[in-house]
Amino acid sequence: GIYHPDSGEIWIDGKHTVINSPKDSFKLKIGMIHQHFKLVDVFTATENIIMGTEGFKGSTKQAAEKIKSIADGFGFSIDPNKKVYDMSVSEKQTVEIIKVLFRGARILILDEPTAVLTPQETEKLFKVLDNMRRDGCAIVIITHKLNEVMAISDRVTVLRKGETVDTVETKSTDIRKLTELMVGRPVELKIDRPETVKSKSMFSVNKLCVKNEEDVLAIKDVSFELYGGEILGVAGVAGSGQRELCETIAGLMPAESGEILYKGENIIGKSPAEIIDLGISMSFIPEDRLGMGLVASMDIADNMLLKSYKKSRSLIINRKPSKALAEKLVKRLEIVTPSIKTPVSRLSGGNVQKVLIGREIESNPNILITAYPVRGLDINSSYTIYNLLNEQKSKGVAVLYIGEDLDVILELCDRVLVLCHGEVMGIVDPRKVTKEDIGLMMMGKSVEKEGGAEDVR
Repeated sequence: GIYHPDSGEIWIDGKHTVINSPKDSFKLKIGMIHQHFKLVDVFTATENIIMGTEGFKGSTKQAAEKIKSIADGFGFSIDPNKKVYDMSVSEKQTVEIIKVLFRGARILILDEPTAVLTPQETEKLFKVLDNMRRDGCAIVIITHKLNEVMAISDRVTVLRKGETVDTVETKSTDIRKLTELMVGRPVELKIDRPETVKSKSMFSVNKLCVKNEEDVLAIKDVSFELYGGEILGVAGVAGSGQRELCETIAGLMPAESGEILYKGENIIGKSPAEIIDLGISMSFIPEDRLGMGLVASMDIADNMLLKSYKKSRSLIINRKPSKALAEKLVKRLEIVTPSIKTPVSRLSGGNVQKVLIGREIESNPNILITAYPVRGLDINSSYTIYNLLNEQKSKGVAVLYIGEDLDVILELCDRVLVLCHGEVMGIVDPRKVTKEDIGLMMMGKSVEKEGGAEDVR
């Protein structure tokens, strides 16, 4: 009920249905669990669940009892009186799911439900969803993780550029066939990890502490070295300090204490412009593409120009190089756009990401900080980006890769730094640990593996 269709029909329980608003969908017993949760942090689980619910006349205590009954029936674990700001990401997701079940939803839509979960939490969620299926609920999961599609689904509908390509029975297909349907041609699903000669440390982070917007420590005594010719992965559930870490390194956020040393000089307290003047060619691909990375109202060519216009010695800016770069990237990264003069605000999220990544990589950086670089991209484009990052690594660039897909992190990165609530739980060799090991570390548990982890604390 958030978008209105231009054509087509929706049928529910064999009846033609018109949905004009989310309120209509509630009446039809449809519940949506968004990728970004819609919760009030200062409210308890119970208060969030009953907020806006029509027809419930009982007390908060009665609501809490009903919530506990729903949770026990499906295998959820929840404290109805716990404040949202005290919850883990998986607990918040549980509240979102129970919120729609409390309203009587029998059709559930989950948008990227595992993007913010550890492998252990994902397994737990899938068991709950299986219980809901057995209870007669219809569940739609939107995801780009094909191994999870194969693990949880009964049928798969594949979309390509907004159109249905096919609907297949999961038991009669495999990941390779699904990928071919998604992309339109066979794709080799293999991430290379070229062995390069690791050069000396490009820069080091020592006992870094950073406060977030709420004046709470988001980074606590973080220390690590970043070497040229390597990709250092950063793993952690959403909100573990990833954004604060990369923005502090890029000069966009102040630090409370600690050091970030580049060629022996501490760059903390310097602006991005001052960091560049020191001779640090640092390309930063932020988590917020349009909010920080690009100017939405400007076209692709002018967004290329943002990286280089200050170097011009003339009063008149020469736009030819930026136009040539825009044309090159549109062709190389298969950016879908009417022309290079199209404002980036009119592009899809995935194509916006390609514009940003292409511009940053083409600036020939020494250090590349990249946060969720393939978010919103199709599989083919994602593997193009992985190859570009490996190209940078082979050139001796130091790459800091913050991602959410542990399978990719384990395949792509040379070392993996694991964060939990802003603290480093360890730096591990992805060749010597499993996805489950990293998942446990993301939850704050230490994992002893011979030769697998560096002592960083």
